[in-house]
Amino acid sequence: MDYKQHIAKKLVVDGVSEAEIYSAIALPPNSDMGDYALPCFKFAKVLRKSPVAIAEELKNVYVCDETISEVSAVNGYLNFKVNKTGLAEATLKEVLDAGENYGSSETGKGKTICIDYSSVNIAKPFHIGHLSTTVIGGALYKIFGFLGYKVVGINHLGDYGTQFGKLICAYKRWGNRDDVQKGGIHAINDLYVRFNTEATPEMEAEAREYFRLIESGDKEANELFEWFKSLTLEYVKVIYEKLNITFDSYAGERFYTDKMQSVIDELREKNLLKSSEGAQIVDLEEYGMPPCLILRSDGASLYATRDLAAAEYRKKTYDFYKCLYVVAYQQNLHFKQFFKVLELMGKEWAKDLVHVAYGMVSLEDGAMSTRKGKVVWLEDVIARCEEKAYAVIDEKNHGLENKKEIAQTVGLGAVIFGALYNNKIKDITFSYDKVLSFEGETSVYVQYTCARANSVLLKSGVKEKPPKGYEPNAQEFEVIKSIAAFPETVKDAADKYEPSVIARYAVDLAQKYNKFYIDCKILTAEGETKDFRLALTRAALQTLKNALKLLGIGVPEKM
Repeated sequence: MDYKQHIAKKLVVDGVSEAEIYSAIALPPNSDMGDYALPCFKFAKVLRKSPVAIAEELKNVYVCDETISEVSAVNGYLNFKVNKTGLAEATLKEVLDAGENYGSSETGKGKTICIDYSSVNIAKPFHIGHLSTTVIGGALYKIFGFLGYKVVGINHLGDYGTQFGKLICAYKRWGNRDDVQKGGIHAINDLYVRFNTEATPEMEAEAREYFRLIESGDKEANELFEWFKSLTLEYVKVIYEKLNITFDSYAGERFYTDKMQSVIDELREKNLLKSSEGAQIVDLEEYGMPPCLILRSDGASLYATRDLAAAEYRKKTYDFYKCLYVVAYQQNLHFKQFFKVLELMGKEWAKDLVHVAYGMVSLEDGAMSTRKGKVVWLEDVIARCEEKAYAVIDEKNHGLENKKEIAQTVGLGAVIFGALYNNKIKDITFSYDKVLSFEGETSVYVQYTCARANSVLLKSGVKEKPPKGYEPNAQEFEVIKSIAAFPETVKDAADKYEPSVIARYAVDLAQKYNKFYIDCKILTAEGETKDFRLALTRAALQTLKNALKLLGIGVPEKM
């Protein structure tokens, strides 16, 4: 049950919508004050009264029921206490009945969400800098799907540009087909790094010519390009499978080559295209932005040109409700420009495009550069995390079966959770010590809590049947409240495009369950108390599993 919605529906505040009241309701820092609180400060201007007076008036007209048992007004806050017995009974029934669907909804039924994420570059291996876009996008894909939306995951491949001319030039000079086929993506990357290290003006000109040959349809140049592309996709799909990442389209930049002209023609027809030093631009000065370049002086297209064509194609193909772009905040200006150009073109749906910005990853000694070969490969990070997980699990539980598979689940979880736990906009300085830490607010802690709860249930040997009319004690009620908040948490994460909301929720619920586990006897309890605590354990385990699954993280039964 959504208790916030129940409260919001019963409150009437002149000039304030139910949605605004709903969004203002929060959990108070001290549960002694109440289970939910409505700060009345934001209503003071509308009602021309003090927050204290508003809270007092609302308290006097609010009618308690079987859901909300008590209302109080304190210093401008309206505090609500829920009926503990009713909340416990309703929550446990809902979780145990719904199982792995607990927290899901039909909110997005009939609506399509496109998510452009990961978007790897052809011929370049995955490095740690690709982790954020990949796991943030992957989590949003799962979250929106869980809420009933039809989700289209798009990998907008970086498969267009002079770098492919450089690669062909390097391959022709130093490459060997058997060596590249065997070495795969890393062999290709070595050639690319060598070109950028040894390039002369003559080689740069040769690279530009090879790219021209790709564009003009030259058979040999395109066969090499397609070979490099197939090796790249073969490599990245292994990483995606490990990280539980799904894509429905691999249409990259090159896919839109024949779709750009219609956009350029429309810009001309609407008098939006202007010449500037030989280039074609859309002037955005009056909107406080530099011009958006559409064509270079030599007629070549740019990122904006291809993104405009891609947005048009996606709207026609998928008729999206929202189209998300999970791209680093360094591209903020690009997206503001490109969205504004679509708006100026009269595309009413431009408002449905969202740049989901995230922070950058750097090494402790500076930024990464694929050209210079200064990177941390993602597969190395995953492998080291899995090795570390195996060592820790072997030390703690040497006789545990399937240690290798469990270590893989735990190691991958640590990599994903490490990228999702903090607010997505934060920059990350990559350090193996941080990524490989198995202490504190980590997925390992949450997974271990799940293993602990599972162990309790296995030892009990009975099917959980929550009793009716049971009033939970303080520790039990904290766990119940947290479990009851999960559906609302999922919606909040979707509304904010912020998977960290779910990651932090999982840690919080795990902490509350562990406190309950330590303070309250479960297996040695008797009667209704034992029945309730076993049902509470099952509900907590199911909710934690559902939360981690939305982040792309698995849960081992034992650790």
